Amino acid sequence: MGLKADETISLEFEDLLSYLRSKTRIFMDADGGQYYVTHTDGYWRVQDCNQLNEKGRFTDCSELVNTLSELIELPWHDGKSIHDLCADATFYESIQED
Repeated sequence: MGLKADETISLEFEDLLSYLRSKTRIFMDADGGQYYVTHTDGYWRVQDCNQLNEKGRFTDCSELVNTLSELIELPWHDGKSIHDLCADATFYESIQED
């Protein structure tokens, strides 16, 4: 789990895909919520930053999928995918804790 950077990252949809392939995680503010898009434990997922589990980690709000292509098109937010939400979303780098 990373820390949300203060500065935004300007990303169009194709840029987002390249960014995630390279960095594997990003914070996304979209549709009134804050989410963490990440690849951990061999799976891609979206996590809700406003809900923590018993270990103090973000909770999954999407299914776990094997590929980024699956995740981008997965309808996890009221029938919307990351692809659907991307144009109106704000992105932030995930700074890794030491």
